Amino acid sequence: MRIVIIGVGEVGFHVAKALSEEDHDITVMDLDPKKCKRATESLDVIVLEGNGASPRNLSMANVQDADYVLSLTRVDEVNLIASQQAHQLGAKKIIARLRNQQYTTRDSIIKPEKFGIDLVIHPEKEACHEIVQLVRHSYATQVMDFEGGRMQMMGIFLEEGCPIIGKSVREICDEERDFKFGIITVLRNGESHVPWSDFIFSEGDTAYFIVKTERKIGRSVAAELENEMSVRMIDNRRDKAEWLASKLKETMVLYGDGTDVEFLKAENIQDADSFIAVTENEKTNLLSGMLAHHLGVKQSVIHVGKTEYMPIVQEIGLGAVLSKNMSTVNSILRFIASDQTEKSVTTFDEIDVDVIEFSPEPGSKVTKAPLSEIKFPEDSIVGMTNHHGHLAIARGSTQLTDEDTVLVFAKSKAVKSLRKLFEA
Repeated sequence: MRIVIIGVGEVGFHVAKALSEEDHDITVMDLDPKKCKRATESLDVIVLEGNGASPRNLSMANVQDADYVLSLTRVDEVNLIASQQAHQLGAKKIIARLRNQQYTTRDSIIKPEKFGIDLVIHPEKEACHEIVQLVRHSYATQVMDFEGGRMQMMGIFLEEGCPIIGKSVREICDEERDFKFGIITVLRNGESHVPWSDFIFSEGDTAYFIVKTERKIGRSVAAELENEMSVRMIDNRRDKAEWLASKLKETMVLYGDGTDVEFLKAENIQDADSFIAVTENEKTNLLSGMLAHHLGVKQSVIHVGKTEYMPIVQEIGLGAVLSKNMSTVNSILRFIASDQTEKSVTTFDEIDVDVIEFSPEPGSKVTKAPLSEIKFPEDSIVGMTNHHGHLAIARGSTQLTDEDTVLVFAKSKAVKSLRKLFEA
């Protein structure tokens, strides 16, 4: 596919990285020479320096032949104009990142669809969904939905006393023959491992499981959760705290500093089930999350802007960490469907693993024997199968057909070999 990306900041860069590894024809454009230089040095893409809202620049990027145009700058108005221009030039589908959620309210004067936009991504809304999932699963460091929420991936930090420490994947499977989960990757000392049967879990690992489910960020999270549980919200600006208190009827809004140890102690932070740090300042989030963790809160959820912080925070074991930038990236990847036999569903930059959906072709190698008898690349594992809407955790005895779709968890370098297994 031909894909043009307008804006190559954190979101644009990681989308381009994920899509370029699937051999798509990618062109990126940005006004900032430093961002263009980073893309040129790090990605296998065409890089154009210039204003993405300019019809002339868009024509140079061949948006008229593009299957997708992604408007991902930090400025909503630029994204709207770039989308409109790309639509008029003939781009097939357009995705735009809009920070202002008022653009998609029912009474908004400016409607994204009038600009030719097929999908609007609100970063704060995507991050809010991830945080709500984490709070509802307070033992997890990461929660990600698949198949419309019917499957979830959960990351769990293995602390001292965890019953699976010292056991291999094979031993766990032998002990729990009716278990309803799959083990798909493990983060250890900053490096991700795809755990095959002889892999032994250690204290300090973050293990990622896939399971079948039976069912502005801070303000959005509070609004989502306040009818389910007791929520207290802290803001260090009195005027903002008063405004929030008038909007959130079931939430206790406190005027204070989340990095003030005495304030946190006075609020009995050790009795809280979850502490969520989602200010615009990631250093404040890191410090307040660290303090809350030290003072005994059961779960800390920390938002960071720089994705390179994510594996470090996870390795230290401070709690769950997420980035609205990566939430946005994954929403875009889930929307883009490929004409090939596989499509990228999600990328986990912090654990160097992609989630890819494959559809076996008739006569392909994966349809000729159970999974245990097929030589998969070392850095890959089949996590889930979907047969006519029936979801199942993949097992060694699972036999695929050309009517199935599967989710494969793999490092990027394994994708080429995987593709051959699913092709006739």
